[in-house]
Amino acid sequence: MEPAAPLILTLQFDERSFTFFDAQRRRYFPPERNFIPAHLTLFHALPGEHLGIIEQDLQRRASGRPPFTLDVTGLRPLGRGVAYALQSTELAQLHRELALHWNDWLKPQDRQNHQPHVTLQNKVHPSAARALLDELRDGFRPFQAQAIGLELWWYRGGPWERARNFRFSRDITLTSSPASCR
Repeated sequence: MEPAAPLILTLQFDERSFTFFDAQRRRYFPPERNFIPAHLTLFHALPGEHLGIIEQDLQRRASGRPPFTLDVTGLRPLGRGVAYALQSTELAQLHRELALHWNDWLKPQDRQNHQPHVTLQNKVHPSAARALLDELRDGFRPFQAQAIGLELWWYRGGPWERARNFRFSRDITLTSSPASCR
């Protein structure tokens, strides 16, 4: 029997924040390599054979948690790309809880210190990435995004396939918007 495909866990953004991040990704990511929407990855490779347990864990954590705000604090170089850097005490706590709970399942990449980011460009020549980073840093203003849930995806070697969404329990209001960073 072939092992189950790995699962990827991402944070789900509110519509306004997702639309902004995804438009940036479509604008700057090489189109021939851009197969997935903008996202903030929490875990890169959870064991698909434990789907039922993972879904139960995520449902339990999402149902008792309100949406929360993330600060988009700046731009981050990725070597061959550029990302928005994000910070949130709530996100750090959620990631820590899940990492401790799933510790035995985590691959080395998911055991590293989590540095939340949304990639808007990747897989380009380093000089092109530096040029975009310089261009975007000139006009960058910190802003906020809202986390409204979690998204679990199957990774089967190509575009990701959504497995399930887990919404947080109630809404909050943003104090600033992605449009303010332009």
